[in-house]
Amino acid sequence: MDEKFDCIIVGGGIAGLSAAVELARGGARFLLVERGEFAGSKNVSGGVLWGHDLARLVPEYWTEEDGFERYIRHRRLTLMDEQSAFSIDFKSTHFDTPPYAGVVVLRSRFDRWLAAKLEETIARSPHPDESFVATNILVEEIVRENGRVTGIRAGDEVFHADVVILAEGVNNLLTRQIGLQDDYVPADHMMIGIKEVIRMNRRTLEDRFQLNGLAGMSNEFVGFCSRGVEGGGFLYTNRDSLSVGLVLGIKDLREKRLQPHAILNDFKLHPVIADMLRDGEEVEYSAHVVSSGDMRVMPREIYADGVLIAGEAANLLINAGKAIQGMDYAMRSGILAAETVLAARDRGDFSAESLAQYRRALEESFLLKDMHNFQDAVRLLHDPNMYTTIPSLICDFGRRIFTVRSAPTQKTKQVLKETIKDHTSFWSLAKFGYKASRSL
Repeated sequence: MDEKFDCIIVGGGIAGLSAAVELARGGARFLLVERGEFAGSKNVSGGVLWGHDLARLVPEYWTEEDGFERYIRHRRLTLMDEQSAFSIDFKSTHFDTPPYAGVVVLRSRFDRWLAAKLEETIARSPHPDESFVATNILVEEIVRENGRVTGIRAGDEVFHADVVILAEGVNNLLTRQIGLQDDYVPADHMMIGIKEVIRMNRRTLEDRFQLNGLAGMSNEFVGFCSRGVEGGGFLYTNRDSLSVGLVLGIKDLREKRLQPHAILNDFKLHPVIADMLRDGEEVEYSAHVVSSGDMRVMPREIYADGVLIAGEAANLLINAGKAIQGMDYAMRSGILAAETVLAARDRGDFSAESLAQYRRALEESFLLKDMHNFQDAVRLLHDPNMYTTIPSLICDFGRRIFTVRSAPTQKTKQVLKETIKDHTSFWSLAKFGYKASRSL
């Protein structure tokens, strides 16, 4: 094909699809290439898509109910030891008003739905016959001329464009190929997410988790769920299934000689989790490498002459204790990358100096502002105290304070003092509390 596109997008995940929708609306001629059979066919992840950018891409998406599983009305953070769980629980009808603050998605289904919306947008665009989504294509090489990215090579085919958006995911081989990411990323900056989908009768699921209509729940876990390995757990309610799993530090797993699936099995056997999963049927198991959210693992730059890096390829993700944010970061970065391309097209300038607008836009958005502001929180959550001492202390305190005996009852202050003494020192706890207060 000799035709030159305004833009080529590599990757049909959330970042790539979001960029494509914006480009189609802006009248750009583009090619989106995806190595899977369809968008989402290679994506095994899922979770909560936070924020309102989905409503920008698909106005009134909530009237269709095809792409997402449920919206989040109920949020819960649970700290665990071997036999107990202590939860911070929040449920509110203010979450019921669309556009929703967060929606639970299964990525294989969601990505395919968003790709269908992209096709509709292309059909309404100024160049419906000059923009394409091509699947089953593996991009093997980034084409460069005089140091500038000018296209891609897939097999014997070479496709040219003014600019390429790399939205290839966390295994960012093409980003490394052009020298923006080191060939080797230290294991202590990467984690593995493992997930099972547990099918359940819809009425049973809604009764068990007190759900009405498409309202849903997200539950994060810290403590025994990770068996002393850096990380935590999650459980999300889908339409007629549950997504349950863990995110674990790769370096810590290796050093402790533990297997992710064994830790997940123990997590599922915990009495609190076992009650949630009772009578469910495992229908899917998957694993996926993710960034820890530490900015030190990001590419040395997210733009260069003729190229932009978006989504997981740029390691854009954060967990600052309130939510795991990755899909919303992918969506916003895809949108901002497309806006940068459209502005560069209008200027007729796709140099690094012109595309630096993308970095500025990300810095001005919530995305990099939060990543900068909460780096201390990211590192705090990887402190061993967070997944060992603190959950055990809090669960033990709960056990003591909520147990009623036929004996004189201690004051809460005394129970707390004795609990702290049994797990750590007051000085160590005070230092950690100070560190946490500054981080969060």
